[in-house]
Amino acid sequence: MPIKYEFAPDIMERLYKIAKKINMNHVRFSGVYAIRSKGSQSRGTIARCHALSKIWQKCLNISAVYIIEIISERFDKMSREEQDKTLIHELMHIPNCFGGGFKHHNVVTTKNVEKLYRKYIDSLYC
Repeated sequence: MPIKYEFAPDIMERLYKIAKKINMNHVRFSGVYAIRSKGSQSRGTIARCHALSKIWQKCLNISAVYIIEIISERFDKMSREEQDKTLIHELMHIPNCFGGGFKHHNVVTTKNVEKLYRKYIDSLYC
């Protein structure tokens, strides 16, 4: 069965809320899309962050675009807390320059995700 993709406005709303609460002001949501996929054969992947590289931006004469893909079969079964941590993890891959590159897993670590998750939860009660 081929992978099926659909826009995920519910995820987009959550990404926006999380980014605002933890001050990820560099994320330009005019260039961010949330997609839910079904039928992925990848093992263990819950979500992915895709970017339009500089060469594609230049050739197509467009600005940077990031797509956060949620793999429905795994993501939807998770608790709300684990989903939020996954969304934070994917947002953390977007660099401050919002230029089409990625922050790698030397920065996007479990420890750093936990810090931002705590900040997010604390912001909900202020």
